[in-house]
Amino acid sequence: MTALNDKKICFTIDKPQLALLSTIRDCLYESGIKCYLVGGFIRDSILKRGIDDIDIAIAANALDFSPELAKRLNGKYIPMDKENKVARIILKDLASSKIQHIDVSTIINNIEDDLSRRDFTINAIAISLEKISAQICSSDIVDPFNGLDDIREKILRVVSDKSFEADPLRLLRAVRLAEETGFSIDSGTEGFIKKQTGLINSVSAERIREELLKLLANPHTGDLFLYVEELGLISAIIPELIPSKGLEQPSEHYWDVFTHSVKTIDAVDYIIGNGKWEYSSDAIQAVPWSSELEGYFNEKISSGSTRLILLKLAALLHDIAKPKMKFIDENGKIRFFGHPKEGAPIVAEIMERLRFSNKEIRIVEEVTRHHLRPTQMTQMGMVTDHAIYRYFRDVGEVAIDTLFFTLADHLAARGPTLDLLNWQQHTAAVKYILEKHREQANKIALPRLISGRDIMKEFGLEEGPRIGELLEAVREAQAEDKLANKEDALDYLRRLLTE
Repeated sequence: MTALNDKKICFTIDKPQLALLSTIRDCLYESGIKCYLVGGFIRDSILKRGIDDIDIAIAANALDFSPELAKRLNGKYIPMDKENKVARIILKDLASSKIQHIDVSTIINNIEDDLSRRDFTINAIAISLEKISAQICSSDIVDPFNGLDDIREKILRVVSDKSFEADPLRLLRAVRLAEETGFSIDSGTEGFIKKQTGLINSVSAERIREELLKLLANPHTGDLFLYVEELGLISAIIPELIPSKGLEQPSEHYWDVFTHSVKTIDAVDYIIGNGKWEYSSDAIQAVPWSSELEGYFNEKISSGSTRLILLKLAALLHDIAKPKMKFIDENGKIRFFGHPKEGAPIVAEIMERLRFSNKEIRIVEEVTRHHLRPTQMTQMGMVTDHAIYRYFRDVGEVAIDTLFFTLADHLAARGPTLDLLNWQQHTAAVKYILEKHREQANKIALPRLISGRDIMKEFGLEEGPRIGELLEAVREAQAEDKLANKEDALDYLRRLLTE
């Protein structure tokens, strides 16, 4: 239970977490070391949010003492920051406390001085482990920067005007933390962010990548990214997006290129991640879905990323080449011919710069390259088995991702002007493509009808690329249910070779 209405704030610590904290306290105090519980655990306990890590500050060298603490907790010791003497203990037994790791920092002077170097006032709070009990009240909390008042008022405020200089990643973290807690960033802190956006480029690419992925993991990421750009941070991190701001599109698009891209993030979340789409509450009912697809998009790709999160990143970047490819045709209509192909290598370059893994880059790059292809297939009337087979063959590991991306792209193009009949036709086409692909995949999974050796023997051909092309032609015809056995395959190839 947490009381926030009165001046006095109280919260409870559950038994498993209290037992863990008591063990930490006993271990440290046996060695005569003073220790404090700091930051996020206290904040999230007050807010009744889920907790999976603990931060403690100790009046000793954390690197010297943490191995002993890790042993007592049956955990794994990792030296995180040798210069600032910060360690991490990975816990193996998560069943009861649900705490995944403990970060141990070193108090240089005293706890007040330690808290003065924290990022935000709501994190610059501490409790001496001497006072740990099932119920904690504000009188037990060290709070030199009025963080409890800011928690009560739901305000995110920096501890000092030097906070962002000390660690510029806090520029991004401020937005994420405000979103996760439902707090508002106070005007003074907003002003500091806008003045100091350039500092973000002094942060390592790996840390920026990690923070971007955390932002993308939030629901309503699109509106959040509009705010991030209002603060100037997206332009600072990905300047390639700047030319798309305010760039006009054809009349079927409701928003300019940049706003459309950001809205596509929310549309992806709506279609795949159970997010909200304020412009149509009924659109989701037409989207084909299954538990199998849910598992597919929740697949972990790398540290911090899933297929869903990467599809949201693709949403932000997919039209990045539109400014470069824009032209006006003879009828005065705005066109962006070739922008997917032109944009794919730009996307790859951005992601390489931000130290994404090769697989993450490949997924977002290929979705960007092919994001118009499903629409082009369906615009020509009934989608043929031949077109479906070639689509999955050519687009490969992101074929399903791209199908659902094109639905999000559709929603974010039309916005509040969505034509429901046109939308239902689009979703029906996607459903049909998925069903036909499943049928084709089942047929291809059957024993192959013919081998390369059979082809060389029957037609007197030499080994080489041509044999592979003929085998692929047989697989394609088999997927389209045109061939049933080896004789059918040989007859089919005979016709091909005599044409």
